[in-house]
Amino acid sequence: MKFSLTFCCCLLSAISFAQPGISEMQQAQSDLSSTFFSAFNCSMVIAGLLGLNGAVKIYHNWQMGKERIDSDVAAWFFAAMFMVLAGAFLRALFGI
Repeated sequence: MKFSLTFCCCLLSAISFAQPGISEMQQAQSDLSSTFFSAFNCSMVIAGLLGLNGAVKIYHNWQMGKERIDSDVAAWFFAAMFMVLAGAFLRALFGI
């Protein structure tokens, strides 16, 4: 019993030394933030594309004589707002 307990403790201590440290995690975060497009910027680009696409579709529907475009305006507006808020949430969550 004592031998197996000692063996398990030694095995767990060996596994814990195999994990990367704080400096490696900070280095990985700095590498990611310096080389890749940030999630916030990506969400802003997607929100802009959603806004432009929505504006073109709403303008087209308006010119074709569709009278009730209020729901379309709200849907495209809130889709773009969701992307902006998702980017801010990702920035706060992951720090990139």
